[in-house]
Amino acid sequence: MRNVKISALGCYVPPRVLTNDDLAKMVDTSNEWILERTGILERHIADPDMATSDMAVMAAKAALEQRGIGGEEIDAIIVCTVTPDHMFPSTACLVQHQIGAKKAWGFDLIAACSGFVYGLTTGAHLVGAGTHKKVLVIGADTMSRIIDYQDRTTCVLFGDGAGAMLIEPAEEGEPGFVGFKNEIDGSGGPALKMRAGGSRLPASAETVAQRLHYVDQDGQAVFKFAVRRMGDISADLLAECGIQSSDVKLMIPHQANIRIINSAAHRLGMKPEQVMINIERYGNTTAATIPLATRDAIAEGKMAKGDLVLFTAVGAGFTSAANLWRWAY
Repeated sequence: MRNVKISALGCYVPPRVLTNDDLAKMVDTSNEWILERTGILERHIADPDMATSDMAVMAAKAALEQRGIGGEEIDAIIVCTVTPDHMFPSTACLVQHQIGAKKAWGFDLIAACSGFVYGLTTGAHLVGAGTHKKVLVIGADTMSRIIDYQDRTTCVLFGDGAGAMLIEPAEEGEPGFVGFKNEIDGSGGPALKMRAGGSRLPASAETVAQRLHYVDQDGQAVFKFAVRRMGDISADLLAECGIQSSDVKLMIPHQANIRIINSAAHRLGMKPEQVMINIERYGNTTAATIPLATRDAIAEGKMAKGDLVLFTAVGAGFTSAANLWRWAY
């Protein structure tokens, strides 16, 4: 496998902001309750006429602009999402058309909150195999469309957003992809799901009336798995690569809950300055959290070219993932 790198990054969040105080007017909660348990202060919410593909296109265009290329140079598009515009066609098809990626093929990847890291793994191997030169990996979710704003246990957690990274070959000696570890544990499937809308329980008047088309979560089961697995899969990857946690410049974890992030960092022996946290500004944007956090880390001067960066996530399924990259720009 040839060396590959992340050569560009672009992100987008909708301008509308929903604060904890706003939510306190909708359900029985408070700013203090939400902040203490999740670390979230506010989240961005898409307007009714904006879909996942619209945010994905904005993020993709930002990445292309940063790289100074047009869509016609892209060979493949991977859109990581659990909130596609439609069951079919894929969101990747809609993005491909909007950015003018006339040579590209692509697909949607569903791995919930681990989706973007799965996408990076897949993109790295497409380019590393020598069959692709430029692969665009996009994480985009409009979680506000599948959240029950009468359920205070879930509506406080999620926001909308998108982020994209471009993967392409690296020159000899350039920083790039180091390694990956991805896993699934299907026994956790019932703990976090959407109960209706698929082939198991198709949409009907009854499923709508019973509010079965929203996120359904066993919070304790998800929390316990995430606390344990995010740290463990990262430790396993570091061990396989022969790298100490002290060698990692920055861990960029999925931004689901401040307590999960802190627990994973503790299990790895990470110092606070080694961990990127921006959950307070966006909430859990599912597949978009890691690119958004990467953008903010760069803007805040927390990472630079050559730095060893650890991406890690846990999501519904259960899915878990970790990637190591040396940042290339």
